[in-house]
Amino acid sequence: MLFCGFGILKLFPAASPAEEVAALAMTKMTGGLLPAQVSMPVLGAAETLIGLALITGLLLRCALALFCVHMAGVFASLLLVPEAMWHHGTPTLEGQYVLKNLVLVTACLAVTADELSR
Repeated sequence: MLFCGFGILKLFPAASPAEEVAALAMTKMTGGLLPAQVSMPVLGAAETLIGLALITGLLLRCALALFCVHMAGVFASLLLVPEAMWHHGTPTLEGQYVLKNLVLVTACLAVTADELSR
């Protein structure tokens, strides 16, 4: 439910507290080829779909694969935009927002283990 909520926020301009840093990271990841007005709805839709799959169990394996790719991008932002993520070696508020995803990764690892055991 939480992941779905974060995704829905990105579908509305200026609603997500992570919008600015996510747009900056996406710009760096794509070499400027994907503008923020495109990347935010794409990220929001992906997060919403992943969240819905986790809630319903539909297309769960596809969603878990997409989740892994998405998290790789999320954690890459810690290195791509260090000025926004770190202040004297400690995480900024934006950095903490990214690091909270470790909890989601742990939860999805448990879901993945359960799904693969079937």
